[in-house]
Amino acid sequence: MKTSPAELSPAVETLGRSLANCRRLFVITGAGCSAPSGIATYRDAEGQWQHPQPVQQQDFLHDPFVRQRYWARSFHGWPIISQAKPNAAHVALAELEAQFSVLLTQNVDGLHQQAGQRKLIELHGSLADVVCLSCGDRTSRALLQRWIEDNNLQFMESTAIVGPDGDADIALSSGTRVSEFRVPECVRCGGVVKPVVVFYGDSVPPERVAGAFTLLAESDGLLVVGSSLMVYSSFRFCRRARELDIPQFAINVGKTRADAWFECKIELDCAQVLPKLCHDRLQASAASVCQR
Repeated sequence: MKTSPAELSPAVETLGRSLANCRRLFVITGAGCSAPSGIATYRDAEGQWQHPQPVQQQDFLHDPFVRQRYWARSFHGWPIISQAKPNAAHVALAELEAQFSVLLTQNVDGLHQQAGQRKLIELHGSLADVVCLSCGDRTSRALLQRWIEDNNLQFMESTAIVGPDGDADIALSSGTRVSEFRVPECVRCGGVVKPVVVFYGDSVPPERVAGAFTLLAESDGLLVVGSSLMVYSSFRFCRRARELDIPQFAINVGKTRADAWFECKIELDCAQVLPKLCHDRLQASAASVCQR
């Protein structure tokens, strides 16, 4: 079901009725959930890339120049991510949490936690911490940013367009070259450090996937919020839900990889839809309690 802003209330009522029998909802969120917070999405409404593709795991591990380029870009991307605030969609999801089995997010920005979400699986990890690939030592990304600033003053004037993973498409100031960027190293052993996130070409830890599959099997509905599901790491949960005959629903602007499976889909900004859905569901719950 495709909707216009004028059809918001009827559309939410339809989705609300569809979700009425779901007591344990499995929720998947993607970049579209954080877009109203000023964080760019990966893809357009047709599911096509809007930015250069993110760094590949093997390239990051084996090519020093790729690491220079990544950290030069992340240097500009991190402040946008770290300063972002939860929007109405994050807040509404946190308020609805009592009706969830879990919220699984593809996002690495930490906004669900800021909004108060507790039943949360960060499928692709979090940008908030950095890990040494040699000794396993962890440090905060905020602390690392200060070191990068102090050691790369010539990059301060560069401009950037920031992606959803904290990466950025940078335009360097005149005379500045990526090959001059000083890459952070582990303070304990001098090893290679990377954010605690799953880069493209890497795999989500099997135990994380297994835990999510278990919770999905215990759910009676799946709701996709702000994701095209174009990457397999999230799409597999919709495929498993179909195998288990679990009804599926979506709030997403543009097409998704699982469109044929949704019983109801609202193609509007989730920050518009979710607060009304939350209000309606909480009112319905309160009315149900009063009638007992």
